[in-house]
Amino acid sequence: MLMPKRTKFRRVRKGKIRGVATSGHTIAFGDYALQAQGHERITSRQIEASRQAMTRHIKRGGKIWIRIFPHTPVTRKPQDVKMGSGKGSPEFFVAKVRPGTVLFEMQGVSEEIAREAMRLAAHKLPVKTKFLVREEA
Repeated sequence: MLMPKRTKFRRVRKGKIRGVATSGHTIAFGDYALQAQGHERITSRQIEASRQAMTRHIKRGGKIWIRIFPHTPVTRKPQDVKMGSGKGSPEFFVAKVRPGTVLFEMQGVSEEIAREAMRLAAHKLPVKTKFLVREEA
């Protein structure tokens, strides 16, 4: 699973995911891409599940790029703990995704296979997505 090697702070505040993606919103590496259409927090487990679904469908042919990384820690308090007594300990990491962010890219397979692989990956994610094809200039 993806997670940072080290972070500056153990705990961060939730914050809000506003606006549209201004970086990471174009196809940079592959020929096909999966683009987020909404704003959401995507966990490292969901990213890994999507990656596995795509890799299994293309049967190790072609190449896949993961364009998002879970930097943000999410804290949880243990069960049956009373209110107060501070913030919980970090449990997992999430990637904050804005509308327009390219999540995955793929190259080296046909469009039909890429479209189906991306569809399988999209089912693992909590955000609506769109399939993109690089237009050659």
